[in-house]
Amino acid sequence: MKRIESLLIKGETLSNVKKLKAMAKETDSFAVLIFGSPDPDAIASGMALREIIRKNGALVNCDFIATEPVTRQQNIEFMRAMKVQIKLLHTVDLKSYCLIAVVDAQPSFFNSHLNGIKPRIVLDHHPKKNGCDAELVDIRDHYGALSTMMTEYLLAAKIKIPRKLSTALLYGIKSDTNNFERDTIIEDVSAYRLNYRHANRQLIRRIELNQIPNPYLKYYDHAFHHRRRYRDRITCFLGKVESPDACVQVADFFLHFIDIYYVVIAGIVKDRLIITFRGDGYRQDCGAIAAKAFERYGSAGGHKSAARVEIPLETLREIIGDDFSQGAVDHFLLNRLRRKRGDTTNGKKNG
Repeated sequence: MKRIESLLIKGETLSNVKKLKAMAKETDSFAVLIFGSPDPDAIASGMALREIIRKNGALVNCDFIATEPVTRQQNIEFMRAMKVQIKLLHTVDLKSYCLIAVVDAQPSFFNSHLNGIKPRIVLDHHPKKNGCDAELVDIRDHYGALSTMMTEYLLAAKIKIPRKLSTALLYGIKSDTNNFERDTIIEDVSAYRLNYRHANRQLIRRIELNQIPNPYLKYYDHAFHHRRRYRDRITCFLGKVESPDACVQVADFFLHFIDIYYVVIAGIVKDRLIITFRGDGYRQDCGAIAAKAFERYGSAGGHKSAARVEIPLETLREIIGDDFSQGAVDHFLLNRLRRKRGDTTNGKKNG
């Protein structure tokens, strides 16, 4: 394991840990900000960062804060097992915290949610966006999981990783790389091996068995009867869904179909159209496709095997009018996905 630890500890990480330790000395209240509905990788990374701050300062209070509640059953079970509580951003006053960190996201993802408050720490593994200004910024978009990077931070800080935290980090790596089927580098494998020795793997197994809530069965049924197939791709609009996770679970399911290499599933959540991309990470680059097709309408991007688009309904209404029917939204999706690179035409008829 010494060889693995030496591989994981980098000069950049050591330098950033020194910054964290300096910040911790003057910190008694700490906020971990997560964009969207928190997943295991984000929660585990926040737990690791909290451990570093707690070991090096006089931390009295640490809150995990997200823009959306946890909705996926596996994530609810995981959060309960880790004894982590999530507060919603609109219910807290960020000005009351000495130190604010954004994990598994970047400040630009939050749009106006931060009300002008600038986090001092940004740790992420998504492609870097503009406007990421903080005292400590570490964005490694070639990493499969942020939990890998946080394992490196813990090693660099010379902190013995508790069993619960090893369990969280192992599950964070496992889930964000989809058991190493998505974008993965040697550091992900090494961090997984390191945490595997001490993690409660039986707990992870129990959590993974809780996958599909009964209310979601209607979405699978809808997608089966309304799916559009074009060569190696399946596309479907689910209508209104209670959570973006419904799109994720349906997309993951259809990716198992024979000769299907990427899937695009959309649904309306409150005031946004959420479009989820899932792929094999080999034949198609989901992040690039999502950005090329939809970034002019909202936030769009991700990795080769997983990406997400969010389009405000006001923007969508300008394109297709008030018709949010199955046919109208399916047409919008297919129209944009067929665009050639460099095509910048717009208009209600062309979508």
